[in-house]
Amino acid sequence: MSRIWAGTDCGKTHHHCLVMDAGGGTLLSRRVANDEPELLNLLGDVLDLAGGDQVTWALDMTGGEPALLIALLVNHGQELVYVPGIAVNRATDSYRGAGKTDARDARVIADQARMRRDLEPIRPGDDATVELRLLTDRRIDLVGERTRTINRLRSLLNGMFPVLERAVDIGGSTGPLILLSGYQTPAAIRRTGTRRLATWLRNRKVRNPEVLASKAVEAAERQHTAVVGEQAIAKMVHTLAKEVMALNEKITETDKLIEGRFREHELAEVILSVPGVGAILGAEFLVGIGGSLDAFPTPDRLAAFAGVAPAPRDSGQVSGNLRRPQRYHRQLQRVFYTSALISIRCDPNSRRFYDRKRAEGKRHIQAVMALARRRVNVFWALIRDRRCYQATPPPPPHAA
Repeated sequence: MSRIWAGTDCGKTHHHCLVMDAGGGTLLSRRVANDEPELLNLLGDVLDLAGGDQVTWALDMTGGEPALLIALLVNHGQELVYVPGIAVNRATDSYRGAGKTDARDARVIADQARMRRDLEPIRPGDDATVELRLLTDRRIDLVGERTRTINRLRSLLNGMFPVLERAVDIGGSTGPLILLSGYQTPAAIRRTGTRRLATWLRNRKVRNPEVLASKAVEAAERQHTAVVGEQAIAKMVHTLAKEVMALNEKITETDKLIEGRFREHELAEVILSVPGVGAILGAEFLVGIGGSLDAFPTPDRLAAFAGVAPAPRDSGQVSGNLRRPQRYHRQLQRVFYTSALISIRCDPNSRRFYDRKRAEGKRHIQAVMALARRRVNVFWALIRDRRCYQATPPPPPHAA
């Protein structure tokens, strides 16, 4: 059966589609609005050009802006492949012309799909995976904003009251944030005193209020000089402390939503059985693999995708040279690395593997990465067999 390729350079308001035949000739080149009627007209025109031939749609994005186009193509049973943007950028240099236009990018996308056989198909995720992706992305944004706010808060406090900044852990617990929401300057803390400050913290349900009050008053006794602009800095510290507490509440709410949605997934019980994996890491794992292992026929493929398997770097007479991969799914790598790090403390098998790698002379990070690679095999096998993790693997079935 003959085939044509429809390369699409995706945008926010418009897409540019270029259709190419087997010989590399252009059959259609059109800019279409990101609107259902126009996208359906484009689909109809491309199918008319195909005349019964197979159409392969190649896109440089797998979600977000082209989500409507992907949904329409999937509903009409079309074949979709993904051409990464970095591959498009690198391939563009090998084509004639120095200009950059949407039509040129669409041509490169279509031509790459025509020539290459290693492109990943675009598989639409189920509702649970899509919802988990939205929730985990939201959580990543909130955590990043909290980190930035805490850094600004520490910087301001270090400029006004450095002793207190060193004495309390602003990012580790809520108590210091509650303290800073009410008292910011050394003079204010000294006037209040240890007993009254401990009572004030206790009324706001701070854990170990006496310890925190004692640290704050001791720090205040060590600084009797007010810096320039202290009142303005104090107001900003108060505002940032409130913002961090509000972000903590939003993250907690998001975590509950993620856990509730994750536990409804058919693979949740299997994933949660693996030591070191909780609901958040489990949800990020599901998002990373697209909700299933359909795209990973072997654990080696999953390990390479997650960036926990070294990539060869041979040249000339040099062979066997390995390096860290440069293209991989960073969120999925974080899932495997973090879960491996946690499992060292709670799983005897993981601890023995880690200790063995350390005894072989590997550094800490190398040993954890080796454990993460081993855990890819465990995840893959458990999901394939739909069974939960056991510290002692079940004996093989006896032959009849």
